[in-house]
Amino acid sequence: MRLILTLITALLLPSALLAQSVDDAGKPAVLIADELFISQDRILVARGNVEAFQGTSRMTASEIRYDRSTGSLTVEGPIVITDAGKSTVLASAAQLNGTLQAGLLQGARLVLNQQLQLAAVQMQRVSPRYDQLYKTAVTSCQVCEDGKPPLWQIRAKRVIHDREERQLYFDQAQFMIRNTTVAYIPRLRLPDPTVERATGFLIPSLRTTSELATGIKVPYFIVIDDQRDVTVTPYISSRTRTLELRYRQAFVNGRIEFNTAVSRDDERPGETRGYVFGFGAFELPDDFRLTFDIEVTSDDAYLKDYGFSGKDRLDSEVNVQRARRDEFISGSLIGFRSLRDGDDNSTLPTIVADGVYEKRFFPALTGGEFRLNAKAHSHYRYSDDDIVGRDVSRFNVDATWLRGWTLPGGVRTETTLTLAGDIFNITQDSTTPQTQTQLTPGGAIAFRYPMARQTARGVTHFLEPVAQIGWVGGDRLDIPNEESTRVEFDAGNLLSLSRFPAPDRRERGTIGAYGINWGRSDPEGLETYLTLGQVFRNLVDDGFSASSGLEGGTSDFLMAGQLKTRTGWALTARTLFNDSFDFTKAEIRGQFANSRTRVSGNYLWLVEDEDLSSTGSVSEISLDGSYRVDRHWTANADWRYDLNEDRASTIGFGFNYSNECVTVDVSAERRFTTSTSLEPSTSLGFNIGLRGFSARKGTETYARTCKS
Repeated sequence: MRLILTLITALLLPSALLAQSVDDAGKPAVLIADELFISQDRILVARGNVEAFQGTSRMTASEIRYDRSTGSLTVEGPIVITDAGKSTVLASAAQLNGTLQAGLLQGARLVLNQQLQLAAVQMQRVSPRYDQLYKTAVTSCQVCEDGKPPLWQIRAKRVIHDREERQLYFDQAQFMIRNTTVAYIPRLRLPDPTVERATGFLIPSLRTTSELATGIKVPYFIVIDDQRDVTVTPYISSRTRTLELRYRQAFVNGRIEFNTAVSRDDERPGETRGYVFGFGAFELPDDFRLTFDIEVTSDDAYLKDYGFSGKDRLDSEVNVQRARRDEFISGSLIGFRSLRDGDDNSTLPTIVADGVYEKRFFPALTGGEFRLNAKAHSHYRYSDDDIVGRDVSRFNVDATWLRGWTLPGGVRTETTLTLAGDIFNITQDSTTPQTQTQLTPGGAIAFRYPMARQTARGVTHFLEPVAQIGWVGGDRLDIPNEESTRVEFDAGNLLSLSRFPAPDRRERGTIGAYGINWGRSDPEGLETYLTLGQVFRNLVDDGFSASSGLEGGTSDFLMAGQLKTRTGWALTARTLFNDSFDFTKAEIRGQFANSRTRVSGNYLWLVEDEDLSSTGSVSEISLDGSYRVDRHWTANADWRYDLNEDRASTIGFGFNYSNECVTVDVSAERRFTTSTSLEPSTSLGFNIGLRGFSARKGTETYARTCKS
């Protein structure tokens, strides 16, 4: 029978070898052994499968001897000491003094956070805070017993582990790849793996581009306090001198982050180039939420030249909103800047203000649902020229009542009644009256007949014919089309009273729609969904362009569908075509994903549309994906091809290698597009990082074994 002894005062064994946590201080130590006796020379001996516990600390050994007269503690190995998974000490023998705060461990190995291991000839416990390891080899790579050195290691004459600050200090360190020394560092400080944020250098990276040549980025991370940090990244090549900065701060009710860079390069000699991107989000009283973002750049090509962003239209916004079950409030102010060739920002709406209020009621008198929607919008152009400098403000109110019934036989009827009021104020346009108002009544009744059945094998079939007839009164005001220039006809607005995206345009007259929804779901196989539909009206609306599919009294046919399999395949498609099968637009998206492979692709075709200043049809294919070759290697690639131009727009590929001790990223990208501010360019990237000196990020699947 094993013996259990609780030692409250003298024998606190685990804390003699590990940093004692505040929670463990004062807790009794428990010693378990096959044998427990006092020898003739009054030495307490615990022998055979010895285990000692205190709080979260645990030690196992073959024998522990405690001499009360000298206060010395002798431990015979193999010794294993753990502390809640944060650190593990392995040793062949240990000698501790009576205070249990100093001593030596022979043949010691310290493992931190199950990542970084420090093997030393001797380990000395100097105080509860410091450990000293002599003639030490440090690595996070798997070390096997075949005599082969690890992929990388740091050898040092002495290593000091500060458990309080969680730092490692190296004296006379050598960085080695296999058995080859590649760097000698007299003094080195690194955080231990339990540290999530520590001031110091981050992983450097190499970047090669046809514009900026080969350069190196060396980020330096600075911890200001628990809530703030700054990352400073010099980027140096033969053609540029760049300094990048990132600032982050957390608050009780939110957070902010700013990224910026300043450059002097050979692309624009004598000019200082740069950008600022910022983001913030805050929780306000009464369930409101504030968000903002800032996007500013010095010139149209800077972001793409340096790979900071691929955006060609920047937007800076401040937004305050609140969303509740039956109410939504939002207000925003947005500043736009276009980086596209041919765009004149002075004649584009660059300052935009929006306000939205939506409320739902459920009146007992009439039943159904009543919705009140109020929208305010204003956009401003910097140009003072007539017409091209036009500024527009509007205020719109919609009151809508909805109610549905189920008729005998299962037919579902849905009724909509609406009344809208609009006020427009248009300035700097001599062709349009400045202030105009209108009231627009409308209503619709829709019918659905949902049918479903299930087979003995569990396959569900769903079929739903739908039809709607509606009417919208009034005549369109003599106002320019500022917001509803591009209209999308899809399954989401098949039964809408108006398919324009903004209330500066509304469909008028009698409007009808019909369609059918079909679905099939096999719990062991294929899921299929299909929607067919068409819209007709008694009045031709010139607000719909050729590419919308809604020109004339009868729209094009809408067909949209999706296929999904249990094996990871998914295909989504939407197209518009007339009764002669002339297609207006078509889009197909496909995806396949499993544990090793991810592939997605997209095909887009859009007819030429003079109303949108389109000089030709659009036809392009894009593909991207990744393949995990094994536990360590992953390949990825992307490709975008312009079928009209018969050339690629962009192409890129890369490889990633990750194991328990190193990460390597190699990438290449070629951009073929040409503009007045951009030239075709090639970019190469190379990153290599040592693992083990940062908090674990769930990468244990990359760990190797001595057989792999």
